[in-house]
Amino acid sequence: MRFKGKSVIVTGGGTGIGKETALLFAKEGAHVLITGRRKDKLGEVKAEAEELGLEIEYATSDVSREEDCRAAVDYALGKHGKVDVLFNNAGVLYPGTTHETPSEMWDRTFGINVRGTWLMSKFVIPHMLERGEGRIVNNASIVGLKGFPSLAAYTASKGAVVQLTKSMALEYAEKGITVNAVCPGTTMTPLVTEGYLKRVGEEEGMKFMNSLHPMGRLAGASEVAHAVLFLAGENAGFITGLMLTVDGGWGAK
Repeated sequence: MRFKGKSVIVTGGGTGIGKETALLFAKEGAHVLITGRRKDKLGEVKAEAEELGLEIEYATSDVSREEDCRAAVDYALGKHGKVDVLFNNAGVLYPGTTHETPSEMWDRTFGINVRGTWLMSKFVIPHMLERGEGRIVNNASIVGLKGFPSLAAYTASKGAVVQLTKSMALEYAEKGITVNAVCPGTTMTPLVTEGYLKRVGEEEGMKFMNSLHPMGRLAGASEVAHAVLFLAGENAGFITGLMLTVDGGWGAK
């Protein structure tokens, strides 16, 4: 029960890494609020938690909308009086080379991946400053640290998250707030299974993605979730500004 009594917000908590992280926080005793745009998916996570004897609350929210972010933070503060941990996980991925990416897809990608991370942090940080402590973990990506073709908007947005994480870490290092990021490799989530694999074919797609990772396989969402909990926990108190790669060795190539 490493997080007993802690108040945690997980954005993009309806599927994939967000869902697994929320469930793991709840198993460790935290009060968890998940947010996302799809109420049905959020409700499914809440129901799954209840079947496990856990409690997860949800709020429908689009992190690219300032009023939604403010409302989500206010809800958590109203319920628990504090926010100890923020996991900025919400993200979208639209494939395309630089010249083929539609403007609206570029703007949507940055709206969710970058603006959403900034807005949620913007509204949580003042309360963490008041208490003199807090943990923020952002979800970046290994492709935010190194180039990758045909994902122009996504790689650029994740690179922005990397730099925002570093800047935030420096801004609040003396204020009791740590800010770190996980940088996953390809992870078995709906973003991959319902997006990429459906376009290129499962066999061909899996063969290509496995080849990117020296371990020869993709990450499980729970493996990334455990990394998030490490960065949010007491044992990581002297770690800030870290980009923790969870990528099966991809970044070492």
